[in-house]
Amino acid sequence: QVQLVESGGGLVQAGGSLRLSCAASGNIFEINAMGWYRQAPGKQREWVARITNVGNPDYGDSVKGRFTISRDNAKNTVYLQMNSLKPEDTAVYYCHVRSFVTRDYWGQGTQVTVSS
Repeated sequence: QVQLVESGGGLVQAGGSLRLSCAASGNIFEINAMGWYRQAPGKQREWVARITNVGNPDYGDSVKGRFTISRDNAKNTVYLQMNSLKPEDTAVYYCHVRSFVTRDYWGQGTQVTVSS
């Protein structure tokens, strides 16, 4: 089992920045890709970004060029730097881990609210 704890959400004005963190614990040796999803009220959960165990990032179209994902394997932590935030980025952001045996783990979520 892998446990995930997110932090860093909050309220920010449009154009501002936030950095989310997600620390993994437990059976960290099964961790492959780490990433982020988000879910706005009344909408389906949306993939935001992922980073492989060797550091290759990938982004959803809606955040490309504004968000940066990074990973510190020594700390078992993944980060999401969010710049140029827009009101439509408002959502609960969930940390996600895909294990080497294709098992999925989720964090509890952290709220990001962007005011216009």
